[in-house]
Amino acid sequence: MSDSVSRSRSSFLPPHFPCPQLILTASWTRIQQSITTVVNRNEVEQIEEGTPGRLKVTAKSTKGNEVIEGEYNTVLLAIGRDACTRKIGLDKVGVKINEKTGKIPVNDVEQTNVPYIYAIGDILQDRLELTPVAIQAGRLLVQRLYGGATTKCDYVNVPSTVFTPLEYGACGYSEENAIAKFGEENIEVYHSHFWPLEWTVPSRDNNKCYAKIICNIRDNERVIGFHVLGPNAGEVTQGFAAAIKCGLTKEQLDSTIGIHPVCAEVFTTLSVTKRSGENTLMAGC
Repeated sequence: MSDSVSRSRSSFLPPHFPCPQLILTASWTRIQQSITTVVNRNEVEQIEEGTPGRLKVTAKSTKGNEVIEGEYNTVLLAIGRDACTRKIGLDKVGVKINEKTGKIPVNDVEQTNVPYIYAIGDILQDRLELTPVAIQAGRLLVQRLYGGATTKCDYVNVPSTVFTPLEYGACGYSEENAIAKFGEENIEVYHSHFWPLEWTVPSRDNNKCYAKIICNIRDNERVIGFHVLGPNAGEVTQGFAAAIKCGLTKEQLDSTIGIHPVCAEVFTTLSVTKRSGENTLMAGC
């Protein structure tokens, strides 16, 4: 097998995904089969012709002056995207943009600093770059402007999924953001590892899947964050997202009868809190 090298400037994932390290750790047993070297915290500075048929890559550490060079048959770049807002005349009408990113600051109704100009979608500053979010925001904006509605787009309880070999789904607050918003003493984190029944025959490493909910203690333990790492996490997350929008509480989760032996069943039996420090590994399916 030929060598493969993965280089990342910072995180492998966008900042709105709260636990990239958890995802990468759980997926590593599969990823390492095709990637033999991983180099973090460095940025590709130059790609040029190397020896015949190969490309020479020069990268520099983002935490120092170390320069790394290598030659490869193929180079794939995930360069992300920029907001193309600098050459569409926004400066002529006075709309402010973030000079570094090109993104547009808006208020909670997608209104720019110019009252009669609105913006939606991936060009917004501090908003999620997700197509369904843009669609929802656009629909609600039209309904407010022309239909007399008042509903605003909810940018907090947005279900999303990372389609890694072991999927990761999330909705609502990350643990870090919940602590910053409500205070550590006002949230309770329930979590557990688990393994899917279909992993029994192939004998995969059992407790690699993970479930976590974050509850607001002062609001009847309302679920404000949902996180799951496991097979079909996207499907699981989409269903729970509706319940979270309806104000799902820990008590309601506990009173829900689970379907055995599906992965989502684990959320009906969560009992270990993170602050307790108790073992989260499951002893059976």
